[in-house]
Amino acid sequence: MLPREITEQRETQFLSRYAVLSKHTKGRETPLAPCGIRTEFQRDRDRIIHSKAFRRLKHKTQVFITPEGDHYRTRLTHTLEVAQIGRTIARALCLNEDLVEAMALGHDLGHTPFGHSGEDVLSEVCPHGFKHYEQSIRIVEVLENGVGLNLTWEVRDGIANHTGKNRASTLEGQVLKYADRIAYINHDIDDAVRGNVLSEDELPKDCIAVLGDGHSKRINTMIMAIVRESADKPQVTMEPHIESAMMALRKFLTDNVYVGSTAKSEEEKAKGIIRRLYAYFKANPSEVPDGIDTDDIDRRVCDYIAGMSDQFAVEMFKQLYVPRSWQVL
Repeated sequence: MLPREITEQRETQFLSRYAVLSKHTKGRETPLAPCGIRTEFQRDRDRIIHSKAFRRLKHKTQVFITPEGDHYRTRLTHTLEVAQIGRTIARALCLNEDLVEAMALGHDLGHTPFGHSGEDVLSEVCPHGFKHYEQSIRIVEVLENGVGLNLTWEVRDGIANHTGKNRASTLEGQVLKYADRIAYINHDIDDAVRGNVLSEDELPKDCIAVLGDGHSKRINTMIMAIVRESADKPQVTMEPHIESAMMALRKFLTDNVYVGSTAKSEEEKAKGIIRRLYAYFKANPSEVPDGIDTDDIDRRVCDYIAGMSDQFAVEMFKQLYVPRSWQVL
C-alpha cells in the first residue's frame, strides 16, 4: 500500500463517524491525480504554507500596529496558535486533524495591513465591500499565482465560515471557529498585559473564576469544555457556562483593548494611510497589478492594498506622500 492509502485506512479505522475522511472529500475545482504520500487535506496544508499570502502574514498586525518588540503576536503567529489549538481539539474528538490544520493555516490569508482597522477602511471605501474571510477565499480561489491554490471544497468551506454567524458544514470547520476565538482572546490578553494596556488584576473576576487565572489555564478550560460537550456528537459546541464566560471576556477586550486603548492609539493614522493609498491607486490604475478580466479598478485596488503587509503599506505611503530630502552633490 502507498503511504497515503495507509493514512486513509487509519482514518477509516480510528476517526469519529462524524469526521470527514480524506478519501471522501468533495474534491477540487480542478481535479488532481492522487499523491502517493499525502492525503488531499495534507496537500492543501502544504499549498497554503508555501503560498506568498501565507508568508506575508508575518508582517501583518494582530492587535498592536507595527509593534516594536519580538514577542507581540502578528497575524502569522496568531494563525499558528489557531492551528495548534484546532489540532488539539480535533485529536481529542477524533476528527480530521489535517483538515483542521489546513483550514486554520488559510483562515486569515485575506487579512489587510493594520488588522481590523484596515478591514474597516476597505469595507468603507470599496463599493464591493470587504470582509477578510471573503478575501481569504478570493486568494485561494483566484489571486495566489493568478490561478488560486485549487484547494478542496472542505478547506474552502472552513475558511469561508470561520467567523461571525457563519457556520461551517463540517465539524472540523466548527472546531476552527472555536480555535480562532480561543486563540485571539487569550493571546490578546497576553499582548495587552505585555504592552501595559491592562494588567491581569483588571480582568473581570467573574470570568477568571470560571476560566482560570493564567494564559494556559484559560486555554485548557475552554478546550476541555468543547471536548466534554462535543464528544461523539454531530456538532461542535462548548459547555454553556464556559462559553458565556468566554464571550464576556471577549466583550471586556473589545471595550478595553480593541477600542480606544493605547494599543489602538495609532489606528487613525493607519486608517488614513489605507484611505490615501486607495484614492491614489484608483486615480492611477496603471500602477495597480492586473486582476482577472472581469475585475474593475475598485476590485483591483482593494486586492492590491489588502495583500500589503503593514511595512509595505507604510513604505508605499512614504514614497507617494512624504517629501524626500533634497541633496545637492
